[in-house]
Amino acid sequence: MTPTMGRRRSVAFGAAGAALLMTLAACGSSSSGGSATGDSTTSPGSGTDWSTAQAAADGGGMDALVAAAKAEGTLNVITLPRDWANYGNIMDDFTKKYGIKINDANPDGSSQDEINAMQQLKGQSRAPDVLDMGTSFAITATTDGLLAPYKVASWDDIPAAEKDVDGNWFDDYGGYVAIGYDPSKVKTPPTSFKDLLNPIYKNQVGINGDPTETGAGFAAVYAAALANGGSFANIKPGVDFFQKLKQVGNFVPGTSSATTVQSGQTPIFIYWDYLQASEVAPHVPGYKIVIPTDGQYAAYYSQAISATAPHPAAARLWEEYLYSQEGQNLWLQGFARPAELDTLVSGGTVDETAYKALPAVPNPKLSFPTADQLTAAQAVVAKDWPTELGG
Repeated sequence: MTPTMGRRRSVAFGAAGAALLMTLAACGSSSSGGSATGDSTTSPGSGTDWSTAQAAADGGGMDALVAAAKAEGTLNVITLPRDWANYGNIMDDFTKKYGIKINDANPDGSSQDEINAMQQLKGQSRAPDVLDMGTSFAITATTDGLLAPYKVASWDDIPAAEKDVDGNWFDDYGGYVAIGYDPSKVKTPPTSFKDLLNPIYKNQVGINGDPTETGAGFAAVYAAALANGGSFANIKPGVDFFQKLKQVGNFVPGTSSATTVQSGQTPIFIYWDYLQASEVAPHVPGYKIVIPTDGQYAAYYSQAISATAPHPAAARLWEEYLYSQEGQNLWLQGFARPAELDTLVSGGTVDETAYKALPAVPNPKLSFPTADQLTAAQAVVAKDWPTELGG
């Protein structure tokens, strides 16, 4: 099952990190793509066909790339809400820096919508240039020959487990499933999934939608499984946990959001840490976010370039910008953990204020399910959630 829900609820549904790298290595495409318009993709005033460039050096270096991108003058992005991981500021800063207009199509769309747009709008000037999608979707797009391999200047700073060896996709930012709560309504702070079973939290705990349909809901179940004796190969304890949470009267079915937290309908919210920070905290005074001590589940999104991008130079400049120190710190300022965070920290170039604002991760051990484990887990949730939780 691969859901196609709105982007705000489909966070990195298939981001399986290190294991997916191995899966993709055998099927990575090095297709260089072609013109999105049927004409030459040689950028105005340039002798370079940027649609085939797999690094800035292929077209003469960064100065040449900047010049070509400015000559194109436009960048088409897709499914980027302005309040998602600081993308509003990121897009504004890119335009200010390079004078390139950004068209953001379908801001609340899904990763599948991005794939559909590449296929359906191929050959049109409004087709997407760049993608920001769950890793499983990037794998599918690679297998289907939809992506153009490209390696940014800081390629070596992206952990090997977080990129396709051929450059078809590369992780950008991510975060952890977290427990958020409104301290004005929740007087005893929960710090673990086990805590949430306390009767004092009656009718207070929500997740971001049905986990058979939403990535964030599914991630909450996976995290609960890890907290209750399960594993990446066994998500069933997570379903059982929410059944028990419902039986004690604490779980509130449905789609929780900043609105339901604000209204008091679900003053405790299990959701991604960086979206709690950017979407919920601004609307709930004193809102608290904690990474649970007993169940830590993390996931990343992935960047990619369309093989038929109508603005191939601008697409590649966008990626260079995102993976520069400037771009990485802007994601960090959106409370997301950028792919090159370790390099920023070790090199002393991290935005210390933003870094210190991240929720603490107790005993961090970042790992991911394999593609097969993820598929099996989705099947278990699809089968057992409706039965145990009543849909």
